[in-house]
Amino acid sequence: MAKRFGRATEKTWGFMKVRQKAVARSYRKLPGRIMFPSSHDIVSIPEIERACFEVLSKLLETGNNVLVTTKPRLEIIQKIGERFSEYRDHLQFRFTITSRNDDLLRFWEPNAPLFNERMACLEYAFCNGFKTSVSIEPFLDHDPQVLAKMVFPYSTESIWVGKMNYIYSSNLLESEMPYYDEIRKNCEPRHLMRIYDDLKSLAKIRFKDSMRIVLGI
Repeated sequence: MAKRFGRATEKTWGFMKVRQKAVARSYRKLPGRIMFPSSHDIVSIPEIERACFEVLSKLLETGNNVLVTTKPRLEIIQKIGERFSEYRDHLQFRFTITSRNDDLLRFWEPNAPLFNERMACLEYAFCNGFKTSVSIEPFLDHDPQVLAKMVFPYSTESIWVGKMNYIYSSNLLESEMPYYDEIRKNCEPRHLMRIYDDLKSLAKIRFKDSMRIVLGI
């Protein structure tokens, strides 16, 4: 289990700002693995990018094992790969790739990268010798098995699969209803069991508690 850490920035009223104290402080070697960032994502805003990279640099320079969790943007991942190539043994990426369908990604994850860019990031990190894992949580495709098998060759570590935890049922716009109807079908226990049965034999697959509790496994 990775410890959440590295809050170089924070969100205030929907905007991200740099936490200067977190950037300026020193960081010691901590036991276990550190999840970075802890409460946001690394975006291509110069001051945010600089702050995140400075904290990440300090964590790695003191010998920490760091798990970079992100809905990945290729420009950012390439910069990390180039700047921190000497820390490959201490740096793992966990990319959130929840769907192959860009329409679903635009609806559920607005302003986040689309599928091809996320896959390009995974392939880049893998081909450049970094440890890689994938989070398919919440899965947005009705059959996430296809996506899981697509990312499998480029994942050196675990692939996590989980359902959506909370689905709104009121105050929805008419245009939103089809998306919510489909996501409810995704989460039906019989369907979750079919997904589990199809993927459980793959060594890298891990099922999140959101699925395990429903299925009693």
